[in-house]
Parts: sequence; structure tokens; C-alpha cells
Amino acid sequence: MAALILSLPVMAQKVCAHRGFWQCEDAGNAQNSIASLRQAQDGGFWGSEFDVHLTADSVVVVNHDPTLNGIPIHTSTYRELLKAHLPNGEFIPTLNEYLHQGAKSDCMLVLEIKPQDTVEATLELARRCVWQLRAHGLLDPSRVMFISFSYDACKWIAANIPGFQNQYLEGVEEPEEVFADGINGIDYHYIAFHKHPDWVARAHALGMTVNVWTVDDPEEMRYLKDLGVDVITTNCPDLAAGL
Repeated sequence: MAALILSLPVMAQKVCAHRGFWQCEDAGNAQNSIASLRQAQDGGFWGSEFDVHLTADSVVVVNHDPTLNGIPIHTSTYRELLKAHLPNGEFIPTLNEYLHQGAKSDCMLVLEIKPQDTVEATLELARRCVWQLRAHGLLDPSRVMFISFSYDACKWIAANIPGFQNQYLEGVEEPEEVFADGINGIDYHYIAFHKHPDWVARAHALGMTVNVWTVDDPEEMRYLKDLGVDVITTNCPDLAAGL
């Protein structure tokens, strides 16, 4: 495992649209919508991040929160979620619908596996994501990478598809701890890199990739760029791309 991780290339610093490029008129300010993904693709950004959950009838849907307009996702069927709309009028996308749009460009799909109510449900979500990526021809390290606050999900990815970028999000573990469990990247909140600026170089020395979330201030972007992070995840990707 270690040899495979060490063989992963360290990326040049890039820009990832957080939940798509939703802060623009054409996306209707709808995060994690098909429109926000399309706008990230059209904007030419390196990547677009999105979040997934599992419904009660095992449909993988794209949404940040575990609820949609007050409807709990984990205990509701997909049909029940169709009672609500996103701010731009779209229904909540299924992962299948999202990947159909994702396949239309080479924009990196940064897939966040959200922790579910149990570890078993979280790992089932991870499995279903892999199956659907494979069905769309997107199970390719050049097309998709994985991030999660679930350490169990990150370890599952490392064990089952170790050639993929796979980053832990919590921001408290040192790079060496994460690396020891076979996880080949970290994606931490920018405050973590103010507290521990040496973590970037230490992770890179292990062959790990380093992302940072969610950075909207231009001075903060410049600091992190100078620090050497590989990817800046931001709600303002057009601003970050211009620095």
C-alpha cells in the first residue's frame, strides 16, 4: 500500500468549486445542483466538489445537509424528497443524474461521502458511489477523487480502490497518522494550516496530496497558495482562479 501511495503525483495548486459554481446567476444560487456543476464545468475550473447521502430506499442523492427543506434524507424515500425543490427549482439530484452531467467534461469530480447514521450505512453509501461511477465510466483517478469526514469511509476507499486520491477532512490528525492508515491525502479547513503550516510539507514528503476548505478571502488564498497546498476549495472559484 505504501509504495502505491508514494507513487501518486503531487499536483500543482488548483481551484475547486465548493458544491459547484453556485454563486452565479445561471446556477440560481443552488448548491449541489446540476446547474452549479454545469457552471463549474463551463468555468474551466480544475474541480467541482459535491456531497452525497443515502435515502431510506437506498438512492444516492446529492445534497450537503442530511435534510432537504426540513425533510430528513436518511429516513425518507427518494419520492418523498421530490416534495421539495432546490432554490433554482431543480429537484434534488440523484448521483446517477449528477454523473450524467459530470461525464460531459474533464472537470474533476470531488465526491464527499457524508457520514450516515451508522458506519454500515456510510460504507454502503461508499460502495454504491463506486458502483455508479463505474457504470458511468467515471471510476478513473483522473476523473474522480474522494473526501470524507468519516475515517471509516476513507479507510474503505484506501482498501478497495487504493489508486484514487482519498482525503480525510477532519483536520486534527497529523499527516503521518493518516498516511499510516493507507489514506493518501488530507483536505483540512484553512485554520488547521495556520496552526500547523508544516503539515503541508510533511504530507508532501510522504507523497500525499493536500487540499484546503473553504477559502473565500483573497488574502487567505494567497497565503495557502504560497504555503504550497495542491487545491483550494472555495465558494468563489472565479476569484481564486484570478489570483
